Amino acid sequence: MNADAPTKRPGGRSSHVRAAVYSAVVALVSERGADQVTLPAVAKRAGVNSSTLYRRWGTLAALLADVAKHHGDADAPPLVGDLRTDLENQTLWTLTELSRPGGIAFFRAEVAPDIDERRDGLRECLHRVSERFRPVLDAARERGDAPPSLEQILDRIVAPLYFRVVFSIPGTDEAYVRGLVAELLGKLQMES
Repeated sequence: MNADAPTKRPGGRSSHVRAAVYSAVVALVSERGADQVTLPAVAKRAGVNSSTLYRRWGTLAALLADVAKHHGDADAPPLVGDLRTDLENQTLWTLTELSRPGGIAFFRAEVAPDIDERRDGLRECLHRVSERFRPVLDAARERGDAPPSLEQILDRIVAPLYFRVVFSIPGTDEAYVRGLVAELLGKLQMES
């Protein structure tokens, strides 16, 4: 092994380029709205050549969908150990993510015009949202609580929330979120 050979950076250039591009996309969508963002504008903001974006992602829709997929849940609220509070916190955080500038644009990008891509994007979105609520349910079961099923959360909390955000229905706010959680938990109490 040559001692003079340069050592590789962890992640390499590719991860640095991807991070710069993701950051540029989020900033531009927040500033301009998704319909005003172009691949050349993203490339300029990220400090990379446009050909890099066309080669790696091909279209702006594919790039937006990839950013949505990898946006990550780093800002997810910590669990506090109370089912109602944890459900409310996760749901409020989901609403905040959807409502932030460009948030719904990333969701719409996952719902691609191509039917096969749309199915894949929706499956990925459903998986990501489901994974946000699994820790809440797992922690509740570990405490001996009887939480709702994931399907009940998706049907009674997530679906109405996404519907209202997508269609910009007024009143989709913290009080609405707390009402969804209270309604689901109240229904469960009545059934038990």
